Amino acid sequence: MLEDLKTVIHPATGTPQGGVISPILANIYLHYALDVWFEEVVKEEIVGDAILIRYADDFVCAFRCKRDADLFYHTMLPQRLARFSLELAPDKTHLLRFSRFAVQASEKFEFLGFEFRWGRNRHLKPQVKRRTSRSKLRKAMADLTAWIKKNRHRGLRPLMATLIRKLRGHYNYYGVTHNSDSLWEYWTHVSRVVYKWLNRRSQRRSFTWKKFNAMFERYNVPQPTIKETPGLKRTVG
Repeated sequence: MLEDLKTVIHPATGTPQGGVISPILANIYLHYALDVWFEEVVKEEIVGDAILIRYADDFVCAFRCKRDADLFYHTMLPQRLARFSLELAPDKTHLLRFSRFAVQASEKFEFLGFEFRWGRNRHLKPQVKRRTSRSKLRKAMADLTAWIKKNRHRGLRPLMATLIRKLRGHYNYYGVTHNSDSLWEYWTHVSRVVYKWLNRRSQRRSFTWKKFNAMFERYNVPQPTIKETPGLKRTVG
């Protein structure tokens, strides 16, 4: 066993998609290949301000000047990545306008499960707004539906305990300002799916909506929570 731990494997196909080692390796090699290079080379060669935001192998670059963005996207970045036998994923890489000076004309983009877009606050001032990306929200709903369908025959106590953990995990990540609509959309889906499949556990209907909401309250199933503002109370029916 000790000999196996000392063996280093060099797979020709790289690391598996979604493997836990992938983000660790990305943080190591992209620190030099991208982060340091962006600060020491790119910022020296462009005209306006620029910033790079990276998490593992996902990153967003913002430029004040369009010509800087064009130069970086079409020339500098592809050449830099090619030095390390890397390339951009065409379906996940875009060059777009994102400016507070053109709120209506600004495009939106997705990053780390969120959709970012320009909007206006209650004082009509430009403000970046975030919401759960549509693809991530659909996947979260589908995953929850599959889970409750598979586990609906478990006792209520362990079933609710697991459901509570799933909901808290979702809120902890997506509970950001301006995202309440997406959180409530997820909550409504969860409530209706759980109600549906709990009522299919036997030939006899187990819950009315009144009893179902009372059961959720009894087990303290958490409703959506935004970290920056107090949560609101709603019922589903």
